[in-house]
Amino acid sequence: MKYTYKTLLCSGLLSLAVGFGMTSCEDYLDKSPESTVSEEDAFKNFRNFQGFIEEIYNCIPDKEKCNYCTSWNWGDDELFNSMGDGHMTHQADLGNFRAWQSNGQCWLYRNPSNPASTDKFQHSLWPHSWYCIRKANVGLANLDKLVGTQEEKDMIAGQLYFFRAWWHFELMTYWGGLPYIDQVFDATQELNLPRLSYQECADKAAEDFRRAADLLPVDWDKTTAGKATEGKNQLRINKIMALGYLGKNYLWAGSPLMKNGAQLGGAQTYNYDEAYCKKAAQAFGELLALVESGQTQYALADFKYSNIYDHEKEKGVQTSYSDIFYTRRQNWLMPGSVEAIFRGPSADFNGSNWNMTKIWGPKVAGLVSHDKIIHLPTANLVEMYGMANGLPLNDPQSGFDKRHPFKNRDPRFYHDIVFDGFHFVLAEDKLSDAQKPYAYCDLSTGADMRSIDLGSRTGYFFQKLVPHTCNEGDKEYDWGSNLHTYLPYMRLADIYLMYAESCAAFGGSSAKSDNCTLTSLDAINKIRTRCGAEGVHSSYIADNKKFMDEIRRERAVELSMEGFRFNDLQRWLLLTESPYTEKYSVEFDRVESVDFYRNNDPAEAEVANYRHELIVKRVYGTKHYWFPLPDDDVYLYPEFGQNPGW
Repeated sequence: MKYTYKTLLCSGLLSLAVGFGMTSCEDYLDKSPESTVSEEDAFKNFRNFQGFIEEIYNCIPDKEKCNYCTSWNWGDDELFNSMGDGHMTHQADLGNFRAWQSNGQCWLYRNPSNPASTDKFQHSLWPHSWYCIRKANVGLANLDKLVGTQEEKDMIAGQLYFFRAWWHFELMTYWGGLPYIDQVFDATQELNLPRLSYQECADKAAEDFRRAADLLPVDWDKTTAGKATEGKNQLRINKIMALGYLGKNYLWAGSPLMKNGAQLGGAQTYNYDEAYCKKAAQAFGELLALVESGQTQYALADFKYSNIYDHEKEKGVQTSYSDIFYTRRQNWLMPGSVEAIFRGPSADFNGSNWNMTKIWGPKVAGLVSHDKIIHLPTANLVEMYGMANGLPLNDPQSGFDKRHPFKNRDPRFYHDIVFDGFHFVLAEDKLSDAQKPYAYCDLSTGADMRSIDLGSRTGYFFQKLVPHTCNEGDKEYDWGSNLHTYLPYMRLADIYLMYAESCAAFGGSSAKSDNCTLTSLDAINKIRTRCGAEGVHSSYIADNKKFMDEIRRERAVELSMEGFRFNDLQRWLLLTESPYTEKYSVEFDRVESVDFYRNNDPAEAEVANYRHELIVKRVYGTKHYWFPLPDDDVYLYPEFGQNPGW
């Protein structure tokens, strides 16, 4: 079925599944047949009304598991092997942004997209947004029917205001300013709502996010209404989520693209709308003041490892950094640790094993099973991982040595990146004779693992989101490991970095909001020091452009491959500019013998002829700053309008 903007905006919600009421979001639609009730009953009490809202939670797309081999990194950060040329990542390289509607491997659009389905393959952004915006408006129009305590009424209203804004915000991120729908339409009503500018849309979303933040509790478990589902409320919308998106909404509105419009040249990349950035800083400051004073359930996860290559945490560490993205041998525990702020449901945890965990490692000799698709970090992304002393690689004082390119790097490099000499398969005895030569990665130029079809085109693999032990020897992706992956939409480290950026945009490294003691520099250094790297070097603090570059580099590293890079380059007016249009491989020759890697830390290895080679150069115009809207929706009425150039 083809879902159009009008169909979804006017779709009826008269038969409402609410019998599951106050169960967890993961248990959506786990109900008996007789539990479907009429509209008259849907809004009469807190339990029923909450059941009405649960379908909105169910609609939040799972970016990494909406199909078998999904694609969500479209910046300069990722390259697929040649077997993935049909996927959205490669289509974005070609400038074919229309592929979001037809590719099928992209969370922006899946056909069918069914809001009531519990199948993760039937959830996507474009159709669900309009459906859920309508559903939020229907709920808000019926608030007066709710009989309950003030706390219950506030929690219901707060969720509805949040979701109305959140779905609009996600749409705006890719398609720009749109009509902001804040009323219920029926099928007979003529549509003539004009598209608003991005900042006009953002102002309306901000009103809803602010209402939500004022109405919602920090922690549902500490409310009377939330006691019925105590321990299962982690995914429910709260004050921290609303404040986080209020700040993000303002920062995006204040970003160079939104202030200056789509343009080439990159001359306006540091030209922010300071008024919006100050509002962003205030929202983030309100959130961080609560976190820093211990008034929330959120904290930065520990980055403490006894073996960083194998993600083995130190004894006694409870909140592992790796647990933000995946859990193993924890009875299918939902990933997120104490750091994930906003996530959707991930009921089909075993779906991680069937797709997500098998698209990161080498396929040579069947070392990793299943489809022949591999997500690869580009060499330019890996180069943004600086040195342990906090300096970028290209700084003359950094100590980076091309003869020892993997030595003394930012600790996150060793957590995230699979590089030459890495012990990829620990259980070598479980490998076939054909597979055993590949237990240690040889990623030097010309090696088998550098195959463009079955290996790494870029010279690296990636294991931040999925451990390297997901292979045919270690079998981490088998049922017994209870491995569960999920990519959060928002986490606390992102909040610190967005706060740092918004403050720097109006006042430089020493700027701060009125309601938080942290300066911009304090915030970015929170993230640096968490992993054991040194903070921003003094030579990058006085010049605000150099300092902003360090904030941006920190976002690239800390949030690597989490789906933010494309939107960051877009809003910074760098999407069309070199070197951000280029994707590179690393090339080098080995100096050390094979035995070196079996007996020494691969970070210590010496190489020769270290260099980068261009693989892809994107050719973008101003039209690529926004995705094209579906033609079927654009033709519905004149005021809707297509994005320029499409």
